Amino acid sequence: MTRTITVTDAARNFSELLNGIRYRGERYTILKGGKPVAIIGPAMDTMKQKKLADLRGIMETLPRLGDDSEAFARDVAGAIKEQPPVGEENPWE
Repeated sequence: MTRTITVTDAARNFSELLNGIRYRGERYTILKGGKPVAIIGPAMDTMKQKKLADLRGIMETLPRLGDDSEAFARDVAGAIKEQPPVGEENPWE
């Protein structure tokens, strides 16, 4: 999926933009004056080049929840409780 971003936002968030491209394989269409001027994405299929040993570094670059972490954990726990059991064992417990 290609996301659309303005040239101003691309410039302000260039490091984050590159991290998304590198680690998540994201692609962007960059707009200037409301018109597409460039498409930016992975130089090669970077997602297939990752190894399990790279996971720690990838996890360290992900954004943190900060003050919202407790509310997020409660939401996830609530969603898990509302899911119907799958098969004989509930994989959520």
